[in-house]
Amino acid sequence: MQQQQDSLIDINHNYPFLILGHLVTNNWDMEEQAEVVGLAFVEHYYHLFDHNRAALISLYSPTSMLTFEGQRIQGADQISTKINQLPFDQCRHAISTVDCQPSAVAGGVVVFVSGSLQLQGEEHSLRFSQMFHLIPTGEGSYFVKNDMFRLNYG
Repeated sequence: MQQQQDSLIDINHNYPFLILGHLVTNNWDMEEQAEVVGLAFVEHYYHLFDHNRAALISLYSPTSMLTFEGQRIQGADQISTKINQLPFDQCRHAISTVDCQPSAVAGGVVVFVSGSLQLQGEEHSLRFSQMFHLIPTGEGSYFVKNDMFRLNYG
């Protein structure tokens, strides 16, 4: 009889970003696991973005790519520079929808987010969509391989 092994999704020393109070088991349905990982990631990502934007670098790797409003940026350092040089200091994200799917990469997760972004001092919020492709590190955590962001006008 094979013993069921639980592993906690935890902080990876190279790309720390996911801390869950949930245990992920090998017997979970892939869609259910993608949902748990994706939802935890979204909560963590936007909390960091809104409160400690500089810490977002830990979510990316040297091979990560961000497409921000059509501009492609590769590598954790360059992505961090772009995110930290946005022309506003404070913002608040309000998430409307989160859709998660297992990806073709074993254990990977694709996450699609829609919501609004409220900038400090602005009367109206901005609608946005963002997609993440999360890749397992092999040590129980994930990093962002691909990130695509667009404001939604109209």
